[in-house]
Amino acid sequence: MPKYFNPSEDIHAHHGHLPHWRQEGKMYFITSRLADSMPQEKLKQWHQERQIWLQNHGLNDMTELDSLPEAERHEFHTTFTARWHTWLDHGHGECHLRRPELREHLIHRLHSLDAESCELDAWTVMPNHLHALVTPTGKTLGEVVRHWKGGSASAINKHLGRSGTLWQAEPYDHLVRSEAQMHHYRRYIAENPIKAGLREGEYACGLGKVVWASAQVFKAHIDQLNQQGS
Repeated sequence: MPKYFNPSEDIHAHHGHLPHWRQEGKMYFITSRLADSMPQEKLKQWHQERQIWLQNHGLNDMTELDSLPEAERHEFHTTFTARWHTWLDHGHGECHLRRPELREHLIHRLHSLDAESCELDAWTVMPNHLHALVTPTGKTLGEVVRHWKGGSASAINKHLGRSGTLWQAEPYDHLVRSEAQMHHYRRYIAENPIKAGLREGEYACGLGKVVWASAQVFKAHIDQLNQQGS
């Protein structure tokens, strides 16, 4: 069963450009993007506008966001988090993961960890980024994500006959707060290829180690699971 964020338990927090909260054995929503997936001018503008918003709400940085009332946190995520994910869906960069033979290297890494390392829930591989719901068990979240990214980067670079950075170093991660929020992220993951207007063959999606050929069929399955509360 998924384990959700518990405010009464110890929290380990650190941050780079984004805040990262950690609680052992909890579920996370992860977004990891390719290094060329975000136009730098847009990213710079986004960081500047975000910092102004935080300052206008009496905050020094992202680590203090949860001190705001729920309505203001919702405003922040609507203004900034949603915009960031929308830009990803615009398909900037070379979009290497659009190619099935390259995408397969990442899927192999997603499926190569056993249940003693992590529990993989819903996931989708988009042309330039990955979304996943995952609960680390025997490994830390950082170790899980590095396993996914490191092995896939090596294989994809070798396939392309290139070297250098494939993935952006810092992923977006969010501790899942409740069953309702898990259902929200499952639905978001399932709908992502549909909303981005991708054709079959340009993405991959699945639940655990089961891969679904069609996002439409996958979404119907997720909706059914959510209705059942499982």
